[in-house]
Amino acid sequence: MATTPIGSMPRGRAFLLGVRDILPILIGTAPFGMIYGALARDAGLSPELGQAISSVIFAGSAQFLLAQLVKAGAPGFIILASVAVINLRHALYSASLAPHLKDLRWSARLFLAYLLTDEAYAVAIKAYREPAPSGPDARPFYFAGTGITLWVVWQATTALGLFVSALIPAGWQLDFALPLTFIAIVVPALRDRPSVVAAAVGGLLAMLAVGLPFKLGLIVAAVAGIAAGTLTERVLARHGEAAR
Repeated sequence: MATTPIGSMPRGRAFLLGVRDILPILIGTAPFGMIYGALARDAGLSPELGQAISSVIFAGSAQFLLAQLVKAGAPGFIILASVAVINLRHALYSASLAPHLKDLRWSARLFLAYLLTDEAYAVAIKAYREPAPSGPDARPFYFAGTGITLWVVWQATTALGLFVSALIPAGWQLDFALPLTFIAIVVPALRDRPSVVAAAVGGLLAMLAVGLPFKLGLIVAAVAGIAAGTLTERVLARHGEAAR
């Protein structure tokens, strides 16, 4: 039996389908909202500030890093630069989705940009790989269903983590969980040589530069990984053109 493309569905149905499709990912995401809440309190942030950061930044990895840098007493410009670098991957997500969203009103594009996360992109991009419908496109509503659901769960679990953080033993090292999660996300996505080179260079430099103050090793590793991947892609493209 033929399946109706998401873009051709009624908007309400597409939205609910987005809610449904993000739910399995939330099983793995929700605990990290709680862990961030606990780390924020451990860094000395008030519950109000910790929750506000979760609402404004809405990016788990950046929030984890921010809490660690605040606890380490890093200067404000280091915190801002580190958060900006670790969120550079969202520019790639935006570039991938921009052609599909160019006909939306600017307010709708801004709203969907705010909802754009690793998990929401991973789910929504599947819909945008389908052929575009000839009539009204319901895929933005599918995207909104995934993003809004994730946002609500993230805010709720952050609040829960802030509330119960006093019950977590001080000896528990909770921040190890985020790198493990990103390893699980990144490894299956390494499907070509540039991405493998970028991951290898970034991972190696992150280990070598771990002793730099204020987590600056992360910035060095991220910039070097991006540069290595870009250079590899250009070299491969040049050799491909020469072969033709």
